Amino acid sequence: MGEIVMPRLSDTMEEGTILRWLKKDGDTVARGEELVEIETDKAAMIYESDLQGTLEILASEGQTVTVGVAIARILGPGESAQAAVQAPPASVPAPAARAPQQPPARAAGEEQDRVRASPLARRVAQEGGIDLHGITGSGPGGRIVKADVLSPSSAAAAPAPAAPDAVATAKGQSTAVELNRTQQTVARRMAEAKATIPEFTLQIDVDMHECVELRTELKRIAASGAGQAARTPTYNDMIVKAAALALREHPRGNGSYRDGKLTLYSRVNIGVAVAAENALVVPTVFDADEKSLGEISRETRELAERVRAGTITPPELGGGTFTVSNLGMYGISSFTAIINPPQAAILSVGALQERPWVQDGAVVARHAMTLTLACDHRILYGAEAAQLLARVRELLESPAALTL
Repeated sequence: MGEIVMPRLSDTMEEGTILRWLKKDGDTVARGEELVEIETDKAAMIYESDLQGTLEILASEGQTVTVGVAIARILGPGESAQAAVQAPPASVPAPAARAPQQPPARAAGEEQDRVRASPLARRVAQEGGIDLHGITGSGPGGRIVKADVLSPSSAAAAPAPAAPDAVATAKGQSTAVELNRTQQTVARRMAEAKATIPEFTLQIDVDMHECVELRTELKRIAASGAGQAARTPTYNDMIVKAAALALREHPRGNGSYRDGKLTLYSRVNIGVAVAAENALVVPTVFDADEKSLGEISRETRELAERVRAGTITPPELGGGTFTVSNLGMYGISSFTAIINPPQAAILSVGALQERPWVQDGAVVARHAMTLTLACDHRILYGAEAAQLLARVRELLESPAALTL
């Protein structure tokens, strides 16, 4: 007999929720066969069995289980499975404030009628109170996808909305809004970061004139037909590349602090903050210092698309050693982002704007932006952090090195 435990699917995962078993209790399971859909603090993914034998399910759908706790057993020949599904005895239930809403229990006879739907479609249906049994799926094999749930025909499957739990006060009516799992995790980690990290911030103004000219030239080449297959890199792509090259020269900025120890990493993996629906998700560009500007551009676009489509996977959200957060597209001139623990620092990017700039003793109009570096003082000290930020500016003001 072997146990299937709740796997650690990301470097920050502490517990996971069973979304859907792909096999039934008593089924024969082979190694490498898709076994269960698990939702983590970052995404949902399918876990494959690393054992073979007869499945005995221990954790039911909708149950949240701590990493390392058994969710199923794989029985060998001659071993009998228990008839009833039981909760793992060692499972530590999540606190009430963090526990996701549990789906309604199904009768035993309904197991055969369980609908096929993507995790994102299930989440949207649950939040909207829509019964998936009344929806026809348009995905592969008739699987229900998000678009099916949001279609007008699905509205009939939704029950009449219940009266909100609202209370009239001097502020008007107030309605409690439950956070989803991702929002709960973001809230907890950001609160921990502000409470435990002794941070300091540095700001620097960057003359982006050369970057503007470089991007204009890259757009001209693409329009001429020589680079039609390529996407013109954004200014944020240039910043990601510049930060990666600077971190290679200043490795403490690419480290982390945990349990009284400083860890330095050989790979430079840049997390790029992406605004998703009611959440902030940070996919990772691995080995950004070794990738070309075009590769970074293609990868960041694809990652952002998968984040917004809800198809991003936990491996694509883990392994980051440094983070870049950009709010410049909203006209924000500068801001200080919260460090993503256990990383050493986070770079905040403000808007690219024309500003008065002193050049050769004269005031001229120049494209410029403000960069803010928030640092963990346990890892980075002021002088080294200043050198790191100055190197990012140097690379952006002379961006030829970004294209090599």
